[in-house]
Amino acid sequence: MAATLGEDVSEEEAEAILTAADTDCDGLLSQEEFSRLAAGAHKDDDDVIIRQRCLKEAFGMYACSTKKDTATTTITPASLRRTLSRLGSHELGVEDCRAMICRFDLDGDGVLSFDEFRVMMMA
Repeated sequence: MAATLGEDVSEEEAEAILTAADTDCDGLLSQEEFSRLAAGAHKDDDDVIIRQRCLKEAFGMYACSTKKDTATTTITPASLRRTLSRLGSHELGVEDCRAMICRFDLDGDGVLSFDEFRVMMMA
């Protein structure tokens, strides 16, 4: 995938691309399906990848990482407030941001993971 797309993709992204390319849903890529994938015939897949990258960039703007490991990167009430303040929304306090996060905090840990952020953005 890195050679084709010019960058690494996650296992989930690769699985989504291959599933979309498997047009007969047999769990395998025929030579024709593979050829179309390699030739870039799946423009919808390209759109999905672009949307995913845009979401990751947006998430990164709001997120706070306590460790260098990206798996622990989350949007906290404080990081949300800090970013909203930079964007000109100075009237929101940390408690307001906590309430905003609470609406989409699916696991109840008080912060938004990337998956929770994605759900929020697709709502």
